[in-house]
Amino acid sequence: MTSITHPAARPAPAPSSRLTEETDPHCLPPARAAELLSGAPWRRFAAIGDSLSAGVGDPSPGYTSLGWADRLADVLRRVQPGLGYLNTGEVGATTDRVLATQLDRMAEFGPDLVHVPCGANDLFRREPDFAAVERSLRRLYEAAAGTGARLTMFTLGRAFVVPGFPDWEDRVRTLNAVVRRLARDHDAVLVDVWDHPVNARPDLLSADGIHFSASGQAVLAAEVVKGLAGVLGGRD
Repeated sequence: MTSITHPAARPAPAPSSRLTEETDPHCLPPARAAELLSGAPWRRFAAIGDSLSAGVGDPSPGYTSLGWADRLADVLRRVQPGLGYLNTGEVGATTDRVLATQLDRMAEFGPDLVHVPCGANDLFRREPDFAAVERSLRRLYEAAAGTGARLTMFTLGRAFVVPGFPDWEDRVRTLNAVVRRLARDHDAVLVDVWDHPVNARPDLLSADGIHFSASGQAVLAAEVVKGLAGVLGGRD
């Protein structure tokens, strides 16, 4: 498993120096991202799952309004101009729904790189059955890995808070632990968002208080690029 860890957060910029995509220390310019993935073998990239896989989020001033997966596809096209890209991410999809409705399309596509969901929507239950969630995620990951593709996945970040569930942080911690175990089992590229400095940004979330805005999407894309670069040879 390749896992991305992060240093302590940098001091927040002064209000007069609002970050943009060009000045954001956690973003990668497209040319630099393509350089990191130089020689990458992936020609068929699929993202399956929920709104996190789809890259749903509001615009952010100074950032291109693209989801992280679309950004990654653009970078990979610089390396493999004939890249095939499929994104079946569906807002609100649970792990069981992804199993039921998206696996056939993924298999028909024939990916060699697949992003799989972390089960975020499985937390929106009165009492989540984490053993059942893990079983479903394992089935999903095994099916994706069965294509022969490299897997990528995220943990959920601290900024993702649902006030209606007083134990929400505990739910996220438990789910993240499941995802980390499965990432190890499948030698996946794991972007561990839980402690990422981006969580401290006051404008990280969209108006719904759930999805990362464009600035967060840009950071997620950069972290996936770094993780994939690590697979290719530990490049900085």
